[in-house]
Amino acid sequence: MEVTADYALPCGRDVEQVWETIETADEHTRRCPHCAAVRESLLVLRAATLEMASERVEPPSDLVSRVMSAVRADARRGDAVPLPSGGTDPARISTRAIAAVLRFAADGVDGVRARGCRVSEAAESSEADPVIEVELSIAIAVGPATARTFDVVRERVIAAASARIGVRLARLDLVVSDVLEG
Repeated sequence: MEVTADYALPCGRDVEQVWETIETADEHTRRCPHCAAVRESLLVLRAATLEMASERVEPPSDLVSRVMSAVRADARRGDAVPLPSGGTDPARISTRAIAAVLRFAADGVDGVRARGCRVSEAAESSEADPVIEVELSIAIAVGPATARTFDVVRERVIAAASARIGVRLARLDLVVSDVLEG
């Protein structure tokens, strides 16, 4: 079925046929009032499109600072968990930063690619003992996916949480969301 079937003109031609011959209009297109009107409209549309495409558009001078402000504001709005510290005002780390570290750890396992990671502070977490819950979505390579592959992912993610971030995992859910082909 043709895409332009809904745009048939009363004379039997469709708009696509008129467009294809816009430069070299045949006798019918020049004499038919329907085709001639469509051709004129298409010529005006093409001219306007070419004019708009040739305009030089300058981005606002403060575009970069506005984008960076939005990025910083978005990062500030994210959830954060405490990091172990001895001070009265504990340092905090965003759950997005934790997720990035944990995805990187999972990506280091052969045949595994991290897809998504949700991190939340566990109910038993405290400033002295930060604890998180993680749902890590992964894609695995086609082939014999052994329990050992999942064990290695689990080991690396737990080690990254503890050694690189300083938090303990209360729960780590691995979800296979995709299968990678060769």
